Amino acid sequence: MQFFIKTIISALLIATIATVSKKFTLIGSILASLPITSILAMIWLYQETKNVTKIIELSYSIFWMVVPSLIFFIVLPLFLKKELNFYLSLFLASGVMVFSYFLYIKVLKHIGINL
Repeated sequence: MQFFIKTIISALLIATIATVSKKFTLIGSILASLPITSILAMIWLYQETKNVTKIIELSYSIFWMVVPSLIFFIVLPLFLKKELNFYLSLFLASGVMVFSYFLYIKVLKHIGINL
């Protein structure tokens, strides 16, 4: 039952952001940029485990993983400006982002940050 509730809440958030973005791009982008997913994940993790250490670890890891995720938002518009198909652009930008995660994690390990 908890999984169903989590799924409904997540779907409602995504649908709300998409709907708001149709008319108010700035408000949609502000809502999408909020760490709503991270906050919900932390709430649900805490509710299920009551383990503050897990929340600290998750928060710390999310902080470090924001940097490579931003690459997606830089690369996607570049592909679209080159007039690539939207879905192809989305796929390619996702691939660049995934590659960036792997590279970034290697760099972090190299400088002594283990996640």
